[in-house]
Amino acid sequence: MNICVFLSAADLDERYTRPAREFAELIGKAGHTLVWGGSNVGLMKVVADGVHEAGGRLLGVSVEFLASKARPGADEMVIAADLAERKKLLLDKADAVVIMVGGTGTLDEATEILELKKHGRTDKPVVLLNTAGFYDGLEQQFRRMEVEGFLPRPLSELVFFAQEPVGALAYLEESLGHR
Repeated sequence: MNICVFLSAADLDERYTRPAREFAELIGKAGHTLVWGGSNVGLMKVVADGVHEAGGRLLGVSVEFLASKARPGADEMVIAADLAERKKLLLDKADAVVIMVGGTGTLDEATEILELKKHGRTDKPVVLLNTAGFYDGLEQQFRRMEVEGFLPRPLSELVFFAQEPVGALAYLEESLGHR
């Protein structure tokens, strides 16, 4: 299974890096491929290292203005012209999406995949991995959108909220029949 992970490239506290590393090792041990933004810095590096060291494949999609930060030695590295093309390529190459902790870029990627699902443009499973309660406020906002009629489909059809890495991967494998 090709698992696209949207996440930060920032250097973060252990409360975020430890679960990210755990999730990465689960991906690698299960023989899955990480599809990610291709950067070899911060949390992106933590996840790529974990997948690689546990035996998984690395498929990166970087962007021209960040190409100097692209991970050397990835199994595959694509350089997109801009952020819009990068998002499209990441989603095209993925069987499933996991949203991990991140900033505005991660939030942009998250809302794009949810918008595509809302309109029936993709049926890929999406997990929001709520490490250390990072996305509690976002989950609350999504639930309010659902209750107040802003979503044409039930929230549960758009995204699965996982608190732990093992639950995130279990949901994806169950959803896709462990490809």
